[in-house]
Amino acid sequence: MTLRLPPDNSKSIFLRASLLVVVIALIDWRVDAEIPLGFLYLFPMLLFGRMLNRWQICVAAAFCTCLTEAFNSLKWSPAVGVPRDILTFSAFCGLGLIVHGVVRTRRASSQYMHQIESEILARQDAEEQLRVLIESSPAAIFTSNADGYFLLANNAAHKLFNVADGALEGTSIHQYLPSLLNLPSAHTQGRNFRTVMQCHGTRHNGEIFLADIWFSTYQTSVGPRMAAMVVDISDDLRSHEESSLHQLLAGSRILVAAISHEIRNVCAAIGVVHQNLRRDPLLQKNRDFEVLGTLIQSLEKIAAMNLSRGSDRAANVNLSSLLEELRIIVEQPLEEKGIELKISLKEDLLEVFADRPSLIQVFLNLINNSERAMILEPRKHLLLSVEALDRQIFVRVIDSGSGVRNPEDLFKPFQQKAESTGLGLYLSRAFMRSFHGDLRHEATAQGACFVVVLARSEKLEGSFNG
Repeated sequence: MTLRLPPDNSKSIFLRASLLVVVIALIDWRVDAEIPLGFLYLFPMLLFGRMLNRWQICVAAAFCTCLTEAFNSLKWSPAVGVPRDILTFSAFCGLGLIVHGVVRTRRASSQYMHQIESEILARQDAEEQLRVLIESSPAAIFTSNADGYFLLANNAAHKLFNVADGALEGTSIHQYLPSLLNLPSAHTQGRNFRTVMQCHGTRHNGEIFLADIWFSTYQTSVGPRMAAMVVDISDDLRSHEESSLHQLLAGSRILVAAISHEIRNVCAAIGVVHQNLRRDPLLQKNRDFEVLGTLIQSLEKIAAMNLSRGSDRAANVNLSSLLEELRIIVEQPLEEKGIELKISLKEDLLEVFADRPSLIQVFLNLINNSERAMILEPRKHLLLSVEALDRQIFVRVIDSGSGVRNPEDLFKPFQQKAESTGLGLYLSRAFMRSFHGDLRHEATAQGACFVVVLARSEKLEGSFNG
């Protein structure tokens, strides 16, 4: 219960106290009694003590003392009057100061209690918001003690571990997250952790899942505690592996198509030589020569297989979002090598038809090529500009590197002067063409410029629906 004082009106209290002093003075003046009436001034001093400060109380006590002595019927002498006046003044002043101290203390206590009540309400409101936030969170959140037993857990934690609501409290976390087995013994030694880890978890029914765990340990008056947030990333792992498999198959398919193309060229040359050799009478009846012709025809059939069909995972892709994701991937490594990256978007929310992982791989390949071309350049600048024209989106990758010496040899596989196998640009163009796009080279006065051509989703949707 809060301690509250009635509201003070200082002017009203002062008037009442002053009026009371006047009344007591008149009574003491008009009534001639053997008993002095000066003690009645204690009542106005009670009122003065509520609204005056210390030195004002002393002045009021001195004034009341003078009135008491002025209307006192007893004779005044230094030997008797001075001690009497000192005692009277001490009584008036002491009572006023006591009341002043009590009122001040009660008022401070009232304010302090009001502040405590406000803090309690604010803390309860914050606790309620935090409880709602934790209970409504899709991530599993729980706390545990130093022995590794659950103290509190939200609904998502019960669903994650496949147990009934309220069944986790008091059970060991090690049967669900064995990787946290050594953590309690570590933070009982006074070591606190704030980190994230990835590990395997086990549900109550024995099902295993992959989990990301953000946890922190802290000390309390009853011992060390741990708070953790757990997210099941099994679906992300499956999606990542499926995407990686798709990229591997698509790249392998295009690579085999490139090799088949080269084999067809070699088979065509061998076929011409074989036809010329058939004119020799000595070889016309040679069975080994006839078998060789059959092998050449078989090899041509194998090389003629069409492995470069379009992508079956192309869909509508937000180009702005994809370029922002690309920035996150490459910006920091480029800054470490002194390369300034700028991405210029002339239109927001550009929807294109593409295979998102393949398109990112194309941009990464072009950026890596530009990075190698600018190693020895004093000015290292890389620009990605986007332009929409005639229902197509053109993304230009422009660098300040050494440029392209032989543009006619670009996009050809197995180039002798290229680094590695020389398949980067060939595969990139093949990726683009698999979802109705293209990759081109534009001549520039300085550096190199590659144009990624993408089809707007509206155009392809209309053609597919038609």
